[in-house]
Amino acid sequence: MKEIKTNKHLRVKRTGMDGGFGVIRLPRQNKKGYTEASIIWSWGGGWEHVSVRPFSGSNPTWDDMCFIKDMFWNEGDCVVQYHPPKSQYVNVAENCLHLWRPLGQSMPVPPMLFV
Repeated sequence: MKEIKTNKHLRVKRTGMDGGFGVIRLPRQNKKGYTEASIIWSWGGGWEHVSVRPFSGSNPTWDDMCFIKDMFWNEGDCVVQYHPPKSQYVNVAENCLHLWRPLGQSMPVPPMLFV
């Protein structure tokens, strides 16, 4: 995970031993302006993790999640959004999406297919 610092898109509110939280400004694709969201990042428990929840009440878009991935990880890093078995769902906050990457091991990726 990259070193996280306040910048024009991220206002860091608090940091701790294994992460932090703040407010992120997500650029709107093909539109002027931004939408703001709360964001939490951590690297405890063997995983790097980022969660984002727009203040608008809508779900983050694919473009939002790509923007966040690029802010918190390097271009060559693979991160995932998990869809666990229904019996393991945890939904503390509506419209909140998560990115995950295990520490100390490679993330397998499926083959590139041309459809």
